[in-house]
This record gives sequence, C-alpha cells and structure tokens, in this order.
Amino acid sequence: MQEDTKNPQLTSTILWLMAVLSGLVVANNYYNQPLLGLIAADFEVSESSVSKIAVLTQIGYACGLLFIVPLGDKLWRKRLILTDLALVILALLFMAFAQQLNGLFIASFLIGVTSVIPQLFVPMAAELSSPEKKSVNIGMVMSGLLIGILLSRFFSGVVGELWGWRTMFEIAAGMMIIAWLLVYLYLPDLRPNFEGSYGSLMQSVWQLAKTQPVLQLASFRGAMGFGAMSAVFTTLVFHMEGEPFHAGSSIVGGFGLIGAVGALAAAFVGRLAQRFTRYQLIYYALLILLLSWVFIYFGGYSYWGLIIGIILIDLGLQSSHIMNQSDFFALPINATNRLNTVYMVSYFIGGSLGTYLGAICWQYAGWAGVCFVGTLFSVLAFVAHVLLGRRSVASL
Repeated sequence: MQEDTKNPQLTSTILWLMAVLSGLVVANNYYNQPLLGLIAADFEVSESSVSKIAVLTQIGYACGLLFIVPLGDKLWRKRLILTDLALVILALLFMAFAQQLNGLFIASFLIGVTSVIPQLFVPMAAELSSPEKKSVNIGMVMSGLLIGILLSRFFSGVVGELWGWRTMFEIAAGMMIIAWLLVYLYLPDLRPNFEGSYGSLMQSVWQLAKTQPVLQLASFRGAMGFGAMSAVFTTLVFHMEGEPFHAGSSIVGGFGLIGAVGALAAAFVGRLAQRFTRYQLIYYALLILLLSWVFIYFGGYSYWGLIIGIILIDLGLQSSHIMNQSDFFALPINATNRLNTVYMVSYFIGGSLGTYLGAICWQYAGWAGVCFVGTLFSVLAFVAHVLLGRRSVASL
C-alpha cells in the first residue's frame, strides 16, 4: 500500500472504480428483498417473520456507519477498506450456509455492518474534488451506489428464481473477492486527518450532530425520504404475489431496473448546481418524491402505475440525497467521514423505520397502509425543508 501518498489525484479511472465498487458492495444490503418470499417458503414461516431480515440488514448498516465510517478520518483509508471487505466476504458466506432462521438474522445484521465501504468512497471523492466539481463527482459515485441498489433487486430476483436464494449470497461473496483485489491493486490512499483516540473521534461525531444545523436538516430529509422508499420496496414483493399480478421474485426484482431510470437521471442533478441553488434543487426533488405516491397508491394495482411511481420515487429520493450530501460537504470542516457518518446513520435509521412500519401496515392495512407510511414520511421531509431550509443555508 502507498502510505506515503499525500495528495492522490482523482483521475477518471479512480472515480469510475469507486462508483462501480460502491454499487457492488452496497448491493449486499438489498439482495434479500426480492428473496424474502423464497426464504419464507424454505423455512416455512410467515412473511412478516422474514421481513426482519431486511430490517436487521438496515440496522446493521446504520451500526457500521456509526462505528466504522468515522475511522476513515483516523486510519489510512485503503487499509480500512481492505479489512472491511474481508469481513463482508465472511458475512455473506455465513448467510449462504446458515441453517437456522436466527442464523439468517445474525448474518443479515453482519452483512449490513460490513457493507459500508461506499460511504468511505463518497467522502473520498468530496475530499479530492475541486469545489466546482464536488457535486458532479459525488453524483458519479452516488450513481454507482444507487444503480447497485436498484439492479441488486433484479439480479437477486432472477438468481433466486433460477437457482435458489442461497446461490445469490455465494455469488455475492465471489464478487467481493474480486472487489478486494481491485482495491488492493488500484485504489490510492488518503492520509488520516484525526490523531486522537477512538473515543474522542466518536465524541466529535456527536458534537457535529449537535452543533451543525445544515447537517441536522439534511439528515432529517434523508431519513424521511429513505424511509418512504424502504416502505414500498420491502412490501412490494408481497403486494405483487397477490391479485392482480401473481408475480414471482424475478418480476419484482425487475422494478429495480425500472427504478434505475430515476437513479441515472438523478446522477445529473449535480450539473444543475450552476443554474439553481441547493435549496431549489432539494425542493423540486422532494416534490417529485411526493408526486410518486399519487401513482403508487392510485395506480398501485396496475403495472403502469407502479412503473411511473417507482421511477419518480427513485428520481426524487436520489436527487435529494446527492444534494443533501453536497449541502453538508460544503461546510468548512475537515471531517468529511464524520459528517457523512451523522447523515448516513440518520438515513438508514429512517430506512429501518420505514421498513418496520411498512411491514406492520402491510399486515393490518395492506397496500393502502404502506402508501400511508410512505406519503407521511415524504410530507415530513418536504415540510421540514420548506420551514428550515433557507435558515440552514444562511448559517453557512
């Protein structure tokens, strides 16, 4: 490893590498969603029981964000990423060979904890970018991450239907071995910018969360937006198993391909930063997120309604997500990993809450209950931005 590298250059090759690897690693968190029906049938348990797999993965991811990502400011980045990738491989193999439902729960949590490497790449791209390129480069890495999330559902749905759900996690472990080799061979290193103890590092994370209004608002918007999307994607497989669709896991996973349209469009939102303020871009992104629920609810029993709704929900969420990160990375604070930790922990706590409430409302109120949860979360994000967005910009 090149520990003497002081100022590595963010070449297009490195940027593409971070984007592709972000998609491959983050996908580990989402392979389970189209497979929940297959897992429930295999273990002969209810759908609500196996939905804990998705919840625990997201909770695990939030824990990894909180306890691992801040180390990007304290340790050499490349060594941290290689160590974490080795742990990801072990967690995926545990998932593939677990014979008890509780084993799946533990493995899912560990997959979430260790699959946080993309959130080391995003601050890395921000640190190595010039101010005028920051939003564009963040958007590039985020586009890889988001496409990985969306394509993972399609890929796992097809693999699960053809070869069984365990095969998907065996394939994922193989892809992580390739990712480890690519990081070892090509990724540059970044010098740490924090010299204190781990305890003081974590204390500084809490201090940033308490004292930075821009970060607080971005974290709330992100949490509510991701909670809205998680509610629909976690329950979509159950919704489409029934009338009028009677669809299998591969069809449900195909909605990941549809959502990729929105994610790809969102990747270009950074290019609009020269024409619109961040406040305006987030405002319109959250409006699109709200609009998506009109189609998901009223057209929720037709393919056309779900297709339009899924495209819009991904476009709105991912556009606001990229601009949220651009918002707090603009703060004059040399703590990019810790800032991103606060934001992403909030983001995935929101996702876990959306998954949990979506599953409960599905059980008691069906698709209408899921849409209520998603709409409520979207409204909360929009109202918070309208009431507090301009004030947080003024505090910069």
